[in-house]
Amino acid sequence: MKKKKINYVDNKKFFAEIVKYKEELQEARKTFSEEPRIPDYVGECIFKIANKLSTKPCFMNYSYRDEMISDGIENCILYFNDYNPEISQNPFAYFTQIIYYAFLRRIGKEEKNRYIIYKNFQETMTEIYASADEEDSMLISSSMYDNINVFMNKFERKEKIKKEKRKKMKTGLLKFYEDDDEKHTTPSTVTN
Repeated sequence: MKKKKINYVDNKKFFAEIVKYKEELQEARKTFSEEPRIPDYVGECIFKIANKLSTKPCFMNYSYRDEMISDGIENCILYFNDYNPEISQNPFAYFTQIIYYAFLRRIGKEEKNRYIIYKNFQETMTEIYASADEEDSMLISSSMYDNINVFMNKFERKEKIKKEKRKKMKTGLLKFYEDDDEKHTTPSTVTN
């Protein structure tokens, strides 16, 4: 007989706890009393989801994994009241999605910080090389410098693409609004 797979988060119990909390929250708001805390079980589930998601191959080798987990948990708490049990009975998927995008935002922030550090490093090394003697010309290995340049070029290309997309969207929206204005304008005088 096949063993039943045990999930690390019981989605039915997770959902039931959230529904119970939402009822307590509505009651507290009606009576203008202090809002209840998010139940420990719900917090535990969110923590487990964030930890488990961080072990996926696309996230596991980052040195700032703890910050990613913290961002994921913070975002879940921030958007906790937006979860509507009437629309979806799958809180696991809802919170996993929030955590996933929090991870991606953290990776983007860290890449931007690394780019700034590398750019500063590159400018400093240019100044040092300009003033160095011939015998001091190999201050860092060429492979390390090449890796930095590859990262910086990749980051700059990605930022350029994002900027072009934003510009296209902005001009597209402006064109949309201009077209919309032309459709809704009426002649000031009507001739018979």
